[in-house]
Amino acid sequence: MKNFIFFFIVFTTIIWSSNVECSSHLHPLDPITPSEINLVRTIVLKAYPPETSKNSTIAFQYVGLEEPQKSTILSWKYSKTKTPPPPRRIYVIARFKKQSLEIIVDLSRRSIVGSKVYKGHGYPMLNIQEQAAASVLPFSYGPFNKESVKKRGLNISEVVCSDFSVGWFGEKKTKRLLKIKCYYTEGSVNLYMRPLEGVEATVDMDEMKIVDYKDRYVVPMPKAEGTEYRASKLKPPFGPILKGISLMQHAAPAFNLHGNTVSWANWEFHVGFDVRAGPIISLASVYDLEMQKYRQVLYRGFISELFVPYQDPTEDWYYTSYFDSGEFGFGQSASSLEPLTDCPSNAEFLDAFFADANGKPVKIPNAFCIFEKYAGDVMWRHTEVAIPNVLITEVRPDVTLVVRMVSTVGNYDYIIDWEFKPSGSIKIGVGLTGILEVKAGTYTNTDEVKEDIYGTLLADYTIGTYHDHFLTYYLDLDIDGEHNSFVKNTLETARVKDRKIPRKSYWTVVSKTAKTEADAKIKLGLKPLELAVVNPNKKTKPGNKIGYGLIPGSVSHPLMLSDDFQQIRAAFTNYNVWVTPYNKSEKWAGGLFVDRSRGDDTIATWTQRNREIENKDIVLWYTMGFHHVPSQEDFPIMPTLTSGFELRPTNFFERNPVLKTKSTEPAHWSNCTK
Repeated sequence: MKNFIFFFIVFTTIIWSSNVECSSHLHPLDPITPSEINLVRTIVLKAYPPETSKNSTIAFQYVGLEEPQKSTILSWKYSKTKTPPPPRRIYVIARFKKQSLEIIVDLSRRSIVGSKVYKGHGYPMLNIQEQAAASVLPFSYGPFNKESVKKRGLNISEVVCSDFSVGWFGEKKTKRLLKIKCYYTEGSVNLYMRPLEGVEATVDMDEMKIVDYKDRYVVPMPKAEGTEYRASKLKPPFGPILKGISLMQHAAPAFNLHGNTVSWANWEFHVGFDVRAGPIISLASVYDLEMQKYRQVLYRGFISELFVPYQDPTEDWYYTSYFDSGEFGFGQSASSLEPLTDCPSNAEFLDAFFADANGKPVKIPNAFCIFEKYAGDVMWRHTEVAIPNVLITEVRPDVTLVVRMVSTVGNYDYIIDWEFKPSGSIKIGVGLTGILEVKAGTYTNTDEVKEDIYGTLLADYTIGTYHDHFLTYYLDLDIDGEHNSFVKNTLETARVKDRKIPRKSYWTVVSKTAKTEADAKIKLGLKPLELAVVNPNKKTKPGNKIGYGLIPGSVSHPLMLSDDFQQIRAAFTNYNVWVTPYNKSEKWAGGLFVDRSRGDDTIATWTQRNREIENKDIVLWYTMGFHHVPSQEDFPIMPTLTSGFELRPTNFFERNPVLKTKSTEPAHWSNCTK
């Protein structure tokens, strides 16, 4: 379920004016600013001026930082002498005369330094305005507003529509198409629970007109009763009642924010934003108390793709599979975070900006929040009772720093956390909430169901469709430097050979360093593994290779057949772990042009070269997944389902890095009662 027309109205109310001059930058990885977006627009429109003929006005689909070469960034970051940042360049994908253009704009030169027409398969990310424009077309289309709506007895003023990507199913030639489906809001704002089942329009996005329309059948409209979720509209009885708990930070926040660079405790890192990826964490380094210096951990990390395939193979649903990053933009779908609810009272907020279809800047207020978190967790502890007449208890509270963004891609809300721990760990969390995508049916009880309905009956006439969520993360780990290796430690059972020992078996670790990309592909859960990215050129005093381990979260594998067209496009989910040599152009797991793509530009195709990855600058790709069988507890709105994974120091430090952490004195609040 994607962006509705009212999102467009909201966004256009906060578009910035276009007469701001380009600003200077302290950090070469800073997100693009409103003034830069305006400058890019001016430069591009000068090269591609609007004409009077149809399809001759250029449309901006993606505007993002043209990332400088990694070596340039590292040289700037770690140079002992102050060097100016590299020139700011912006990468633009645009639609012009039914073609996709790739344009590179140099801001310092105020000119285009590269431009080409994309000749491959697939289309660029959809912008919000064109989705909104496509979604209102049914309202001026006679077969819809004069027939389909009327014969269902619905009020047209209570109908809203949304756009769906159509995928690719072996066609030799494709057009840039979207499907449009509609919903009913009478009696409830929870429109997703009230679909006009059986009705769909197909829109040619280059012509912006309906080219196919179907009204296959009429089924009962799911009831509005029980679907409301707004607190102001709910009626008693209420429960459970939770007593208020709030985090009180009696001192100023312990983190410093210099532009987009964050320093906290023993961490320093940069927070970026991309209209497609959303949050980007860069140049994360951790301070080593013994070495008295910051050490490199993560050069760049972000969500590369989010694949959501639905499992209803019927004519109305078979194409329903989303690439939420590559098709709809995880960044442009970011929601403004609400203080005290989305984020605690001690949070600080950052805005984000992206370019709309006209190349004008759009502001997302409070797109990020950053806050210190303490929820009663323990960093480490021990109670010792074995020493006579002595009782020892040592406990350290686990305070962490969280960077959060929420992306609302239509019906689903994704809560994305990057959590930094003083122990050197980085925990990456994702929470799934929002509203299910449902199908209207004819059933009110499971006893009536005699065939596969491809989902769970949640309420009268309401079927929650089976589906998956696969999130693929791009993790360019630089463990104490760029030259790293990927190590698989397999836990294997061995038999005790000494017959004098009554023990029969034990497990041990068999270590293998992946030499090529083929060696590194892993389907997790098939056997016990410990995975790590190590620096083979540096060792601890006892002789262990320093590294960071990957602690996986929920493990799910694709259940669709490998020759299914949707799975061909999403072949990056075939394995939970991939490792590739660093290549600046390989950042999108599903390819650069994902809409209607054919699977010929994914990790699965890149790794067919089977490049060497031992002692190289490498990138770790990790896919975590959820198989979602909806339950009645997910109706009418879904309690948050959370999972995540961890990047954890593994022989990186000489000893426990938080051994000498001091706990702050507890705050004593004055008695406020009279």
